[in-house]
Amino acid sequence: MALPSFPIEPTMPITTGRTYLAIPGPSVSPERVLNAMHRSAPNIYEGEIVDMVGTLIPDLRRVAMTRQHVAIYIANGHGAWEAANCNMFSRGDRALLAATGRFGHGWAEGLQRLGVKVDIIDFGKSSPADPQRIADALRADVAREIRAVQVTHVDTASSARNDLAAIRAAIDSTGHPALLAVDAIASLGCDELRMDEWGIDVLVGASQKGLMLPPGLGFIWFSDKALEASRRADLVTPYWDWKPRGTGTEFWQYFGGTAPTHHLYGLREALTMMLDEEGLPQVWARHHRLAKAVWATFDAWSKDTGIALNVADPASRGWSVTAARIPDGGAGALRRWLEAEAGVTLGIGLGMALSTEPAYQDFLRVGHMGHVNAHMTLGVLATMEAGMQALGIEHGPGALEAAAGALVG
Repeated sequence: MALPSFPIEPTMPITTGRTYLAIPGPSVSPERVLNAMHRSAPNIYEGEIVDMVGTLIPDLRRVAMTRQHVAIYIANGHGAWEAANCNMFSRGDRALLAATGRFGHGWAEGLQRLGVKVDIIDFGKSSPADPQRIADALRADVAREIRAVQVTHVDTASSARNDLAAIRAAIDSTGHPALLAVDAIASLGCDELRMDEWGIDVLVGASQKGLMLPPGLGFIWFSDKALEASRRADLVTPYWDWKPRGTGTEFWQYFGGTAPTHHLYGLREALTMMLDEEGLPQVWARHHRLAKAVWATFDAWSKDTGIALNVADPASRGWSVTAARIPDGGAGALRRWLEAEAGVTLGIGLGMALSTEPAYQDFLRVGHMGHVNAHMTLGVLATMEAGMQALGIEHGPGALEAAAGALVG
């Protein structure tokens, strides 16, 4: 009996298999982390989880390179923003915020809704902050009303990375007492980050990017100076108050109530992988090498085309996410092709244009953060090139060879 014949169409999707979310968070969670979370709920009053959390606090300090206090919140990054804002300010206070992309403006909007007056220095969507302009703004504040200078380390939308050590030096040069508060949500566990060495007073992080967990945990590291400043903040509420979370004596105070048990087990596994097995300097170096492979690919694609990286200077690009432009709606078309035909999801061009504007379709982001390696990153880049060929998007040659060279060079 003859077997039935089925035609194989070259245009059929090839999405069967494991899909890949190559967006700048949530990032890929390792199987080890997911397996650590897949367990029965523990006794939250004594025993194993209390002992385990006792090991987390020193390791959270290690990942931020600090000896300062740390507070854990059941929240995403926006919740951690609000916690930082509420602990630093009273209604009517002033903040100085250096915006280098959509997330800088988002942090400012949260402050404004709380009744804080925000002086925004907008450095655009494609460049880092100029420390001299921050210093000039502080010198102009002769009444010393500004309570904090706030800046993203890496803006997740623009991929612009700020020189935090230079910003700290600029603040110090003025003698101004303002705190330095940093959003490190996109950079923690990816880019080199040294809280104490760089003089950061408040550092904000979240679980879903470099820490390789699902969304759900927010973190704030805060200095003694920030702790003292928070004692006058009238915006702080019982839940957001970082004092019991960072300096309390009872287990429940770490979390403002019931512990986020399963996230904590996952966090324990993630920190072990990062700090004790790979090593934090190696984690940073891996992200830098993978980022350079992505940049080399876009540099090759850009030859004699309109394709371009969003941040021109490599020294001012984050190592966890790359924002780029493919004109004439190419970015949007490529994103849709990749998800429908190849099982790869890229990030939208957040904040580059309104979603109602045609230019919105010209921007995308590639996430390369957390649990990523060479074949994952090269696979995304190769699939992007296949999509460009399928869609007829003009692109320069030699991109994949350039990516390989960047990885081994």
